[in-house]
This record gives sequence, structure tokens and C-alpha cells, in this order.
Amino acid sequence: MAIDSGMKHACVSSVDGVAAGLGKGPYAVSLSQDVMVAMRDGVQLAVDLYVPVAAEGSVALRWPCLLERTPYDKSGTAQSDVVAGQPLPLSKPQIAHWFASHGFVVAMQDCRGRYRSQGVFTKYTNEAEDGYDTLAWLAAQPWSDGRVLTQGLSYCAHVQTALGSLAPAALTAQFVDSGGFSNAYQGGIRQGGAFELKQATWAYKHALLSPRTQQDPVRKAALQAQDIRAWFRRMPWARGDSPVSAAPEYEDYLFEQWEHGDFDAYWQQVELCGERHYDRYADVPMVHMSSWYDPYVRTATDNYLGLSRRKRGPVHLVMGPWIHGRRSQTHSGDVDFGPQSTLDAAFGGSFYQLRRAWYDHVLGRNGDDPFARGRVSIFVMGGGSGRRNADGRLEHGGRWLHADDWPLPGTTTRALHLHADGRLDAAPTTDPHAALDYVYDPARPVPTIGGTITSAEEIMPPGAFDQRDDARFFGCSGSGRDIGERDDVLCFRSAPLTQDVEIAGSIRARLFVSSDCVDTDITIKLIDEYPPSADYPQGFAMNLSDGILRLRYRDSWEQPRLLVPGEVVEVEVEAFATANRFRQGHRIRLDVSSSNYPHFDLNPNTGAAPGRWCEARVAHNRVHMDRAHPSQLLLPVLPLREGD
Repeated sequence: MAIDSGMKHACVSSVDGVAAGLGKGPYAVSLSQDVMVAMRDGVQLAVDLYVPVAAEGSVALRWPCLLERTPYDKSGTAQSDVVAGQPLPLSKPQIAHWFASHGFVVAMQDCRGRYRSQGVFTKYTNEAEDGYDTLAWLAAQPWSDGRVLTQGLSYCAHVQTALGSLAPAALTAQFVDSGGFSNAYQGGIRQGGAFELKQATWAYKHALLSPRTQQDPVRKAALQAQDIRAWFRRMPWARGDSPVSAAPEYEDYLFEQWEHGDFDAYWQQVELCGERHYDRYADVPMVHMSSWYDPYVRTATDNYLGLSRRKRGPVHLVMGPWIHGRRSQTHSGDVDFGPQSTLDAAFGGSFYQLRRAWYDHVLGRNGDDPFARGRVSIFVMGGGSGRRNADGRLEHGGRWLHADDWPLPGTTTRALHLHADGRLDAAPTTDPHAALDYVYDPARPVPTIGGTITSAEEIMPPGAFDQRDDARFFGCSGSGRDIGERDDVLCFRSAPLTQDVEIAGSIRARLFVSSDCVDTDITIKLIDEYPPSADYPQGFAMNLSDGILRLRYRDSWEQPRLLVPGEVVEVEVEAFATANRFRQGHRIRLDVSSSNYPHFDLNPNTGAAPGRWCEARVAHNRVHMDRAHPSQLLLPVLPLREGD
């Protein structure tokens, strides 16, 4: 691997960090921009190097290095990079300056085919070897002490676990924020056999921003002419007939993900399926962080479970109540969790200060471990006033818990049975024929109202919302009607709770279902249903978590099996983990249906290949809940502590 000698140099101070409210480090910083580092195939990737400058006349020092690899512009600004109390996000250069001023070389790299780097961008699947090669080059530089730590959010987290799976010798620690696929087939690209359409909105946005588009006025005009909302109203799409057809490399990888419906060798690549590579994964200190309204809930919890049980180095899990990356924000959607809900409040400083303190601890530069209260820190939502605050959001509240493992010690499973009269009850039914029917029409799907979404805000805002037909959401008319009143949604409610119930963990529904079609989807949604109040006369149905299962995959992700129309099958639908306190007087609610669009792609009910179907049919689906078919919701319940 070689370095381009034509790099640009500058010497800068750390005042940018001071302006951002982070404080000044002891070192000035030397910046070398667009250092071109050759990968094993000769493609050169651009790196900006921020190097601490020792005092004049002192002995030359070697430094540990922080590496962040990004497809989002190494010199840009991410909206998630904020400090609590500061109105504007920090730029990547500001953050890099600050870390460098505290004694780290910071390497910011554009991923292959993005911004200043050479090559062709293919989402996710080049990142393991590119990361490995970059890390090896950094460790060999004359200013390096041989230790490289990695950090980054979302895609910048995926690239960390990709290189970590190759166990590079110099890798010293990782802070993996809201990403780092444990299994992209089960969260982040697909889920339960369905395809997450945030991949389509991401592809469209970043095809517009790609170097090829910026250099090609015809391609740029063609992409800008697309009405993305109109495209979502005219499913199905096809290769050559999609909003990204003018950017064929983006359309190719999008349909490659979409068309690979089975869990085959494609999904088992190192970049997409970390759990297949846990045994050889680097044994280094790690933090896996996500949030309850983030697409990477399962990624973070599975990575913690898989790696903490195999590695000697400490592995930490942090789960907040936020949407993707908004760790210093107290609200998600239309729900506020209070001033203690931010990461800043949980750990007594900004995200940048937390990471620096942890890096210094694992490097042995000073002693305080910011995660000393427990390897696991989670925010349990709920317990607030239930009033509407000055910003018009529900005060749901919550608290942080710190523990030594996940699932939290003392967690037990509680079954609530589905009844044909809409009850959700601990007692099973005695009715020998109980069942409920509904019709799923792909032309009239149940709209997505919040949830674990990112990269698709104009189509589907993420977070917690009252589950009512609201014109802010794609597919809604604005009627204000509760989504549970639709004729294609089965709504089950507990009686008003006589005492608080606290849960933390993954949500499962064990259901007995049948259909008149050879394939269909089953969706579930867990809801904390507030009673009517002065601020919310109709109550507030707050979504907590949702899941989906494409029934051809009910037995195997690798070998799908179509339904026999009319045959009753037992299935388990899993929703992402969550943590919530249902207050006394609230109801626990479960909605069951067959669509959640456009979060997930539509099932045409015909058994046709995903991403290739042309025609759809209406499915008549049935959920059985008689004595022989005890359909039930399974909740991970925490013991109530004295004083709760």
C-alpha cells in the first residue's frame, strides 16, 4: 500500500473544538488532506489526517489513532453530531480537531467510490478488506504507536464490524454506534423475510450525491426529476424502472439486496453477517450502542450477546430511547422522555467526552472507566406524567438502568393470550372455535406510523407516535381514526392494568394462522395505550416495537416453503427489543395485520420472487385462538423493585 506524495498540509489550532463548547486540548494539530492510500487492488482511498503537534523542542511522539471511515463526506457535517445545549451540529473536521488536540491521530476516510476516493461504490460489500488495509497502513506510519481505535455511526459502524471480523493485529478498541450488522438479513436490510424500503430511499438520496452524478449533468437531471413519493404509490418496481435507474450502480445493489429473498451465501458475507464470524472477531474492548427507535436494535443486542460471551475484552451495550443517532435529543417523534433521557445526562458529559474518556481508559492513559456502573446501560421508557408538554409532545418519561448483562437479570417471560373478543389476557381461551379473519389487499396496505426507521424521513418519519391516521404519514388521509379500527388490523388489548408492568427484551408473538394464498405476511406491533385525559381526550396509542414474518420463511430462512391454502400453521413473529414501563391504568395492546408500508415491501401473496413480482392478489387471512391453537403475546417482564 502506497501513499500519494501530493497531499496538502496545514497547521491548525484546536479552537474549533472550543467554539463548539468542548474545551481546548493541550496540543496544536497538523492537518494533511486527501492522503491517498492504495488498497490491495490498487484503488486509492482518500484520508484526512489530523496529527497532534508536540511542543517545540520536545522528543517526537507516537500516538494512538482514531479511524472513521464514511460514505458521507469526511469533511462534511452529520445532523446527529450535536452536543446537548448546542443548537448546531459539529462538523467532522471540528470533531477530528478536538480529538487530535487531546492526543490522538484522527484519520477520516471517504469510502470507496465516495467523494474524494477512487473506485466504484457498492453498498457495504467492499468494506472489510478496505478497512483492514487502511488500518494496517495507519499502524505502520512513523507517528503511530501501533494502536488503532475505530468509531462511527450507522454506515460508519457497519464498516467497523466488517474490519473487526478480519481481526487486524493493530485494532485496539471499537465504539460501534447504531450499526455494525450482526445479520443484515434480520435487521437493517431485511427483517423477517421482508425487505426494508429505507434502502430504496437511501439509494436515491446518495445516488444524487455520488461523484458520478455530480460530474454528469444528464444523470443528475434524470435523478432530480424523480418524485420519490409517487414511486412509492406505484409498486412494484423493476430493474430499469425505478427511481434510481439513472444511477445503474445504485440500482444494481438495491435490487441485489431486494431479490435475494432467501438467506443464502450473499447474506453470509463478512460485511453483512457478523454473527457468522464472531469466533474469529478481534478480541478488543467494544461498545455497541443503539436506541429503541433505531433500525439497529437487534444488531446492537445480538452483537453484545454474541461477542461478550466469546471475548475477554470488555463488551458494553448502551440502549437509549432515541431515533437513529439522536443521542442528545429528549424526544422521538411525538413523545418526550425527559431531560434525563439523553446520553449526555446518562454519563455526565457529551458523546465526545464519553468516547475520549473511554479511549483513554482502555489505552491506559488514565484510570476512570465511564462504564464502571455496569456493562449494560439501558433506558426504560415510561413513568412520565402523560401530559402534553410545551412542544406538543407526550411526556412519557423514563429512567436509566445499569446492569452486568443482557437480558437484564431477573427477566421472565409472561404470556398474554389472544381472544376473539379482542382481549389480551393471561388466561387461555376456552372457546373451541375462536378465530378472527381479515383481508390483506396489497393495493391498500396498513400505513407505517413511526417505528425503527432512518434515511426516509419524507416518506416515513421515525419514532413514537399516536397510532392514528395522520396526514403526516405516507398512505394516511388525515382522518384521525385509530389504525387499530381498520378492517385489516386485529387489535387486542389487556384490561386496564391494576399495577405497573415493566418489560425489557425482545417481543414475540406465537400465532396460529391460515390463509387462502400460498404466501402472505404477518405483522405485529406492541403499543402502550394511554387512557383518555384532558390533554389527549381519545387517549394515546404509543408504538413501542413492531415485527414482520413472511410466511414462506416460517420454518427456514434458507429453504422457503409455500403455504397450503387453508392449512393452519404455527409461527413466531419477533419484534425488536424494547424497554418500557406500562403504568397502572394503561393497556398493553397488540396489533396484528399483514402489512406495514412503506417500512417493509409489499407481499403480493402469490409466492413470486421478491423484487420481481408483477401481479398481486388479495389474501383472506385468519388468526386462530381456540383451545387447540393458543395464540399469545410473549413479553419479557422485569420484577418490580421495592418502591416502584
